[in-house]
Amino acid sequence: MKKEIENNKIIEDIRSLLLSSRQNLQQTVNTAMVQTYWHIGRIIVEDEQAGEQRASYGKKQLSLISEKLTNEFGKGFDTTNLRKMRQFYLLFPNQDAVSLKLSWTHYRTLFRVEKQQTREWYMQEAIANNWSARALDRQISSLYYERLLSSKEKAPVQNEAKENINNLKVHTKDVLRDPYIFDFLNLPNKSLLESDLEQALIDNLQEFLLELGRGFAFVSRQKRLSVEDQDFYIDLVFYNFRLKCFLLIDLKLGKLTHQDVGQMDTYVRIYDKFEKGEDDNSTIGLILCSEKSEAVAKYSVLNESKQLFSSKYLPFLPSEEELRQELLRERNNILEDNE
Repeated sequence: MKKEIENNKIIEDIRSLLLSSRQNLQQTVNTAMVQTYWHIGRIIVEDEQAGEQRASYGKKQLSLISEKLTNEFGKGFDTTNLRKMRQFYLLFPNQDAVSLKLSWTHYRTLFRVEKQQTREWYMQEAIANNWSARALDRQISSLYYERLLSSKEKAPVQNEAKENINNLKVHTKDVLRDPYIFDFLNLPNKSLLESDLEQALIDNLQEFLLELGRGFAFVSRQKRLSVEDQDFYIDLVFYNFRLKCFLLIDLKLGKLTHQDVGQMDTYVRIYDKFEKGEDDNSTIGLILCSEKSEAVAKYSVLNESKQLFSSKYLPFLPSEEELRQELLRERNNILEDNE
């Protein structure tokens, strides 16, 4: 009994040390990232202001800078992110006002708040209450500050906000999974996957579709879509030459929810707007959910494309049942191999 207690204490001491080290590492990287991006924004603005034709000059410069930096340092320096760095400096021209307690993800979320006073309030609350980036996003999206100002009874609004925060606790496994950290360090994005199981399932799914012989060509994995102040990551993207359309695939470990369907509809609309060519047909979404002994496959098609999907697309696509069976079979194989 005494030995067991001693072992438990050793494990707890090591666990505390590992958690502390990971958090310190994340803070160190975030500090370097925030400082670096602020200075990059400053350099861009100062260079832009030195140009005679500011608008066209700045646009050309950003494309050139992005191309050079991306080739050497990875995709974290595309034009969208460079514009965010520029915006960072313009919103926080005083470096002393930039808190290193907040991450780059926090600041990108704060960029959405137009009024300076409101933005500063959210910033100070995030620092004082140690809000995660997800928690800050939730509070801004729910208009917490605005509702607090307009409410005679503050307590119900504050209690609701606290409940929202409690539901968004950061898990230890997510400490170093911020996608911006991987972009900043130019690390492989496979670490963004929820687990080794999910990675193995996506590996198999990619091979399964290419072996079907129905016109599929692989396009991208962990495809990032940047729209305004939000980034989305799509697990797999294919192009079907027979159908002349893109197929977006998102894999979830868990039950299918309405939010999953709505998210895929968003992906499809964004892809149609920014990636689809003039001669391409409407993009198709595919949601795959795997949970224990169950699996679900569901195509997500926008209303205006449903008739085309039913009449022309289906003969060249694996059925939802085929996909479900493949997902279930592969999941069982992976779990058996690891027993």
